[in-house]
Amino acid sequence: MEHSAYNVNDVHLKYMSRALNQARKAFDMNEVPIGCVIVHNDIIIGSAANERVLRKNVLYHAEIMAIDQACTALNDWRLENCTLYVTIEPCPMCAGAIVQARIPTVVYGAKSPKAGAAGSILNILNEPKLNHHVNIISGIMEDECASLMSEFFTRFRE
Repeated sequence: MEHSAYNVNDVHLKYMSRALNQARKAFDMNEVPIGCVIVHNDIIIGSAANERVLRKNVLYHAEIMAIDQACTALNDWRLENCTLYVTIEPCPMCAGAIVQARIPTVVYGAKSPKAGAAGSILNILNEPKLNHHVNIISGIMEDECASLMSEFFTRFRE
């Protein structure tokens, strides 16, 4: 299905802004500032900020928590008609969960050169040996997403 770039970009900006709001919540909690929203039929059905430090549990990445909410909202483990928006390229754990949930499209802001599993160091989302492949759209609000991460790590090192 063809969309004009204007309409698609507006939708991506709208939902990436929501993911960025979640990332700012993480930042305010002294968490790595990553935020995620999952959209189904133009409705956010999952929304989360990283809470790994707060909950003292490695599983509390924004994507994992948003996937959990979306599965509950749809009463299904398959998120086949959803789009996941995340401020930073997913890590291997989150990419694996995205593939398992059958999410067809991931839109992310900035690359993660040390942990990115959507093409930076690995591409789990499009691993030929896996049974599901993901359409990846990157660079949406990239500067805002990257700058929040830089600000966090500058503050973290001080």
